[in-house]
Amino acid sequence: MSEIMRPKFITFDCYGTLTNFQMATMTREIFAERIPEPARMERFVRDFGAYRFDEVLGPWKPYVEVVKGALERTCKRWGIDYIDADGQRYYDAVPTWGPHPDVIEGLSKIADKIPLVIYSNACDDQIMSNVAKLEVPFHKVFTADTFKVYKPRLAAFEAMIDTLGCNPEDLLHVSSSFRYDLMSAHFMGIKDKAFVARNHEPYAPGYGATEIADIRGLPALVGL
Repeated sequence: MSEIMRPKFITFDCYGTLTNFQMATMTREIFAERIPEPARMERFVRDFGAYRFDEVLGPWKPYVEVVKGALERTCKRWGIDYIDADGQRYYDAVPTWGPHPDVIEGLSKIADKIPLVIYSNACDDQIMSNVAKLEVPFHKVFTADTFKVYKPRLAAFEAMIDTLGCNPEDLLHVSSSFRYDLMSAHFMGIKDKAFVARNHEPYAPGYGATEIADIRGLPALVGL
């Protein structure tokens, strides 16, 4: 068995890792008539995800602008008319999404023993609705809105660590994304990392993350 991790805080990505992030599902619904071919639809979904990632790499802007900007760029690339109301539908839907089915069970075994923290690429007016659906207490909930910086920027991790008043080696960072979280956590010197295999991003060797199937595997990593 691997060495037990003993973090002062367990920090989490929220959307995709804890909350069932349904951007792809919504995209298939919203654009079903405009892109009826399944193979082309999956490419459109992929491109929309890529542009959302690109949108957060620049200066901070509200998350609604991230979503709308990414969708507009995707539509332009595909020669499809961009409809602003479509972008707003995504943003308005986000706070209604609940957790993956494994999350509450896994977190409930840890929440009263190790402080849990979220850093989410969200706006403050969205996140607490999603957090409430997780049904466990969180020590702190940070957003890109809080610090005006999105992950994967290292400044996001710096702000979280400084605000918690700890060192990188005091954290166990948990995410289903290497691109947004675990690569940056590695560069920041966060030794303990867990990759949640949600099937939307492959495992990337070389960054020192322990792979778990879902959040129910997390308690074992910290000896619970």
